Amino acid sequence: MIVLGFYVALFVASFLVVRLLRRRGARNDLTSRKTVTFGDESAIRPDRTASVISVLAIFLIWGAFTGSRIVPLHVPGPFLGDMSFTYTAENAAGQRDDATVTVRAYRGDKPAAPEVAPGEGFARDDSAVVAAWRSVLIRPADNDQDSGQEGYRIVAIDGQPVGPDQSVEVAQGRVLLTSKGSLNIEPSKGLQMEPIWLPAPETVVARFFEIARDGYQNISLWEHLGASLMRVLAGFALGSLVGIPLGYAMGLSGWFRGWFDPIVEFMRPVPPLALIPLVIIWFGIWESGKIVLLFLAALWIMTIAARSGVSGVRISKIHAAYSLGASKTQILRHVIIPNSLPDIFTGARVAMGVCWGTVVAAELVAAQKGAGMMIIAASKFQLTDIVVMGIILIGVIGYGIDTLMRMAEKALVPWKGRG
Repeated sequence: MIVLGFYVALFVASFLVVRLLRRRGARNDLTSRKTVTFGDESAIRPDRTASVISVLAIFLIWGAFTGSRIVPLHVPGPFLGDMSFTYTAENAAGQRDDATVTVRAYRGDKPAAPEVAPGEGFARDDSAVVAAWRSVLIRPADNDQDSGQEGYRIVAIDGQPVGPDQSVEVAQGRVLLTSKGSLNIEPSKGLQMEPIWLPAPETVVARFFEIARDGYQNISLWEHLGASLMRVLAGFALGSLVGIPLGYAMGLSGWFRGWFDPIVEFMRPVPPLALIPLVIIWFGIWESGKIVLLFLAALWIMTIAARSGVSGVRISKIHAAYSLGASKTQILRHVIIPNSLPDIFTGARVAMGVCWGTVVAAELVAAQKGAGMMIIAASKFQLTDIVVMGIILIGVIGYGIDTLMRMAEKALVPWKGRG
């Protein structure tokens, strides 16, 4: 909730600042001269300033919550340094004595425990060290005099009464009295995330250059990415080769539509991940099984896209072509296919995204290389920086492919949106 609130605040602040600055220099183009823009999709264009600020905001939040050195602002991090508190012990005779515990919280190399004098009385001072985001257990019974006698117990921490399984907030942390009489000390964790959950951006960048130079598990980074890309392209190509003709047939023939519609509508909501066990049983664990899984991920999307493209052709264009003496083949070639291409390109972008999302699962079993295999192998050893790096690379490559497909659509289907 804190991260979400931070992100919303950045969004609102950026929107207000950019809008205020733009009032001084209004645009003068076709879109700005339109009298009605709300609800007009053609008047909505991605604001590149908003895109840049959005990416910067994500990195700012990422760095702020991971203690990054390249980000000037940080949320409070874990407590580091020496903290101390006092506990009150009571012996069998009902006498009470205080002792001070000093704990040194650290990051990096483990330091020596603080040197403390035992003090006077039966309750003796103690010390310990603890890593940031962790807790440490102190056993006063092993240190105090008379602790072995029946009736010995700890009754207060920093003057606050405490009982078994109760915790007390102290300066820079919290102390829990366990049912065994030990003290579990947990320094304040702050709001920053532990590196094992999310590393800082510079850590991920450093890991990228390391793997780009040395590879991962004796295979170069580019071979990993190339293997995943080839699998995705092969599965997508096969899905398109089967799905597009099937979609055309369903859009042009009632028999084909009636025959295949139950199959398509049944398989469309089934996630590709649910098919992994069957794919392994039928096609094995090697490349053929992975490509078949990606083929199935793309097949139904491309089929529905092609069917939707045929259904969306204006009937007036069909009538006009017939009135000019066109044959069915000519109508298919010159009317149906050109007018259905925008829907097919949209489906292709969706299918490619689904294939990229499925490639990690496709490489779960017996993959020797691949981006998904790299992520899965790294997760087993809690190498979160490699996991995050792999996710970012998959996203960047997927975004690049989508950009190329949009450029191809703009070049090959210039009539999109023009009726």
